[in-house]
Amino acid sequence: MYTPKGICWEDWNIDQDYYTARRTVTETDVVLFAGLSGDFNPLHTDDIFAQSTPFGKRIAHGALVYAIATGLANQSGTFEGTTVAFLEQTTKWPAPTLPGDTLRLVIRPLEKKETSKPDRGLVVFSIKVMNQKDTVVMDSQWKILVARKG
Repeated sequence: MYTPKGICWEDWNIDQDYYTARRTVTETDVVLFAGLSGDFNPLHTDDIFAQSTPFGKRIAHGALVYAIATGLANQSGTFEGTTVAFLEQTTKWPAPTLPGDTLRLVIRPLEKKETSKPDRGLVVFSIKVMNQKDTVVMDSQWKILVARKG
């Protein structure tokens, strides 16, 4: 029988930071994501065009950074088997992510609410994606239904 390793609703501590491992965004990631998503915006795929932008070089897709964030969050084990549903997100990208940047997450539960169903509760998380310089490159809030004990 499978035993979830993730954190149950009761055990998330409000305002406690949880950290993930790091992951480097590669050139291959950007190219494969462009192909997978169909987003071939020259900001991500054309060196010459990107030199004329405020960034001066190509940047990773914001949606790629988000996808990496969900992967890092799940690889941390904190959500493994205890996520019931991902309900909502709001996201900002205050700084670009470049190929070669190394990302990590700081996950902070902001709020917990009981629901009408006794087997789950709502947790509102602050998700900050930080690069190797500790610059926030994605600032997000996730609302997730989390399994309760029992």
